[in-house]
Amino acid sequence: MKNKNALDYRGTQLPLYVEKDEDDFYVVECPIFEGCYTQGKTLDESLKNIREVIELILEEKENRKILRSYKPREFSLHTITL
Repeated sequence: MKNKNALDYRGTQLPLYVEKDEDDFYVVECPIFEGCYTQGKTLDESLKNIREVIELILEEKENRKILRSYKPREFSLHTITL
């Protein structure tokens, strides 16, 4: 059987955390994959970069397994002020 690539997962929605750091870079992380993060000077650049990182991560069989089993019913991010 042929290995799946990132194109085989088109249409799959993944959660991303986006944060603007102290140097005004956008830091993006996909929390379902360990070590899946990148940055960019603009939001568009950082989102393009995270797509590339995810494509590379999906070359590994274990990560494709994680993605296949990822079936959230709901996802939300909340913040609090301390």
